[in-house]
Amino acid sequence: MKTRYYWIWLLLITALLHAQTTEPVDLQMITRIKQEGLKNSQVMETLSYLTDVHGPRLTGSPNFMKAAEWCRNQLSEWGMANAQVEAWGTFGRGWEVQRYSAEMLAPQYMNIFAQPKAWTPGTDSVLSGEPLLIDTDEEDLSQYEGKLNGRIVLLGKAEDIEKKFEADASRLSAEDLAEKAQAPEPNARSGWMARAGEWRARRAKREKMSKFLVEQGVGAVLEASSIAHGTLRVMSGGSYKTAASNALPTLVIAWEHYNRIARLLEKEIPVQLEVNIRTRFVEDDSLGYNVIAEIPGVDKKLKNEVVMLGAHLDSWHGGTGATDNASGSAVMMEAVRILKALGVQPRRTIRIALWSGEEQGLHGSRNYVKNHFGDAKNGEVKPAHANVSAYFNIDNGGGKIRGIYLQENDAARPVFESYLTPFHDMGATTVSIQRTGSTDHVAFDEQGLPGFQFIQDPLDYFSRTWHTNMDVYDHVVEGDLMQMSVIVA
Repeated sequence: MKTRYYWIWLLLITALLHAQTTEPVDLQMITRIKQEGLKNSQVMETLSYLTDVHGPRLTGSPNFMKAAEWCRNQLSEWGMANAQVEAWGTFGRGWEVQRYSAEMLAPQYMNIFAQPKAWTPGTDSVLSGEPLLIDTDEEDLSQYEGKLNGRIVLLGKAEDIEKKFEADASRLSAEDLAEKAQAPEPNARSGWMARAGEWRARRAKREKMSKFLVEQGVGAVLEASSIAHGTLRVMSGGSYKTAASNALPTLVIAWEHYNRIARLLEKEIPVQLEVNIRTRFVEDDSLGYNVIAEIPGVDKKLKNEVVMLGAHLDSWHGGTGATDNASGSAVMMEAVRILKALGVQPRRTIRIALWSGEEQGLHGSRNYVKNHFGDAKNGEVKPAHANVSAYFNIDNGGGKIRGIYLQENDAARPVFESYLTPFHDMGATTVSIQRTGSTDHVAFDEQGLPGFQFIQDPLDYFSRTWHTNMDVYDHVVEGDLMQMSVIVA
């Protein structure tokens, strides 16, 4: 099966390469695209609607559906064909925050920066009392038995915050890009792969702790954010699956606030906290949805072939999902808007997809690929599989495009070197043989379809906005999104 998968991929890349060599870059059209994208851009207005108006877009939530419907309507208004919100299969239950507060009442008053973790329940009422700190390094939890019912629990001791002496935001240097252009060391494992064992061990430990806390009837759990300076990195604390049992009410609180409370408790100074959480599970529709629209191809021989571009529309709930990934969605929407504004009639069909369920495991894109193109790994290849020329993805924050990853397929190098040449003056120069993952192009790549992710400037993505309450419109750079839109178009 692996051999067959390889040959499917090689044939598709060869077809893409042949198409490029027989269809030279239209420099006049690129000039028109640049003019439309830089002088008449609507990308920030689109971004504002996705973030400011529709807010966080957790998969399955009412906010996500409102945003998806707005995108469909906007794409249709721009003249896109077949614009629809398409179900991809069963997701589970949605979830949303209604209100919450966390306060320290003694020894002095302090408003605690906090946010609930996704898919966790609320408290039945206002919960107040002296919190109990549990040392998460302890293996024997029996000492806490019978002492936790209805209590507010802090998980873990105070941890030092390491000072940072570099700026939060940065751009890729010439040295960074040169390194990305190099082939990876043979048998070298990525940092994420190298740490996989450590993560699995931590996950098992967390699951054991969660089970114990539920059994003991804990009232609410407070966890320290993994990022400092009052920023809250908040993701899931419960399950989106319909039949799953509820987790405990859980708040992520500012690292600095957590440390203060923990130090007071270690000094045996009485602390009084008050927590009130109201959340809602959304169970009226268990399906997941993507937004799909097209610019139909006009060439009689090539119109059934499809070039796809996409980004995930869903987000976490801490901020408004601006850099992860309303920026990517806005860029892809702007790219097709530019083409429609210029009256472009492509030879092949251009299809945009805005995915859901990415944050929970690429569910929207993976199910779309299987529903429409088959499951090549299991021997199921649908006729439309052969018509996919390529898929292009954006999901690395709001930083400008600096190049593209080849996914270890050097046969595509001439295609992308030719593609990027007219954009060297905009900073997009690097064609990297390296493979990148953890986003929706993987859904195509793993099924033998040419799926590619762009190289982007990091800005303050991982240092400040990724999955945090600071992932908001104001952390996006307008010029970067305009550059990205032009290159994608």
